Amino acid sequence: MQIVTDSGTDVWLPPEQAAELDIHIVPLIVTLEGESYREGVDIQPGEFYRLLSASDSLPITSQPSPGDFAEVYRRLAATDPDILSVHMTSGLSGTFNSAQAGAKLVPEANVTHVDTKTLSSAAGWQVEAAARALKAGWSKEEVLALMERISEASESMYTLSELKYLIHGGRISHMKGIIASLLNLKPLIGVEKVNGTYIQLGQGRTFKRAVKGLVDLMADRHAPGSALRVRVLHSYNPEGAAMLRELVDQQFDCTWLPVGPMSLVLGAHTGPSMVGISYASLAAFDTMP
Repeated sequence: MQIVTDSGTDVWLPPEQAAELDIHIVPLIVTLEGESYREGVDIQPGEFYRLLSASDSLPITSQPSPGDFAEVYRRLAATDPDILSVHMTSGLSGTFNSAQAGAKLVPEANVTHVDTKTLSSAAGWQVEAAARALKAGWSKEEVLALMERISEASESMYTLSELKYLIHGGRISHMKGIIASLLNLKPLIGVEKVNGTYIQLGQGRTFKRAVKGLVDLMADRHAPGSALRVRVLHSYNPEGAAMLRELVDQQFDCTWLPVGPMSLVLGAHTGPSMVGISYASLAAFDTMP
């Protein structure tokens, strides 16, 4: 069985492990100032965020087409028809539906689709777990159970200082966004697990208070000193990411994944100021090969 995902899952692995696990990533697309880029193919997140920060234009994003997925499924099915296709939440993107439509175009492929109901690193952890378990010879049922365990344990949250990108992308209520902008409030935003959509978890009067608010929310779920797997991501705000990482490190026993830029298609909806965090109890990964 082979693994397919999309670039919105922010899979991170050391290069040698990534090559060994052979995860096939279908790129999402972002358009800025009339130029369209396939993430990870035509442009890397860091470069895109520099362009976004310097631009007066607002970006437009799009999921891969069914034909894009069909092309990958067809190529993989030539060597192994069994494919596990794992994707960012259908609650915020049409990518999952596009992948399902693509599979219908390739009858020779036996594709199992998984909607992670989340995004970025929390989704990427499910992809990683599946790839490792399949490499270790686990059955599909065992792999799906492991992914579910990690899904239940994982959370994603973020905050940002500028709301115009979220308002433009329609990911939050336009009226709420306007009110928050007028009051200069910084929202704390999470991803709920039923429909995989954004929910507001709180707000801060300043960006620094909002970052501290993310850590306080973590402490509501996990006692200080708890062993956690954690990754901090940002769009174009390394200082904010460093602040968040330091505050988390003061409270928890963290197994850290590298701080880095979030998928540019996700960051296009939040803008350059965003900092986010994915975290889970380390125990949830105990059985991962």
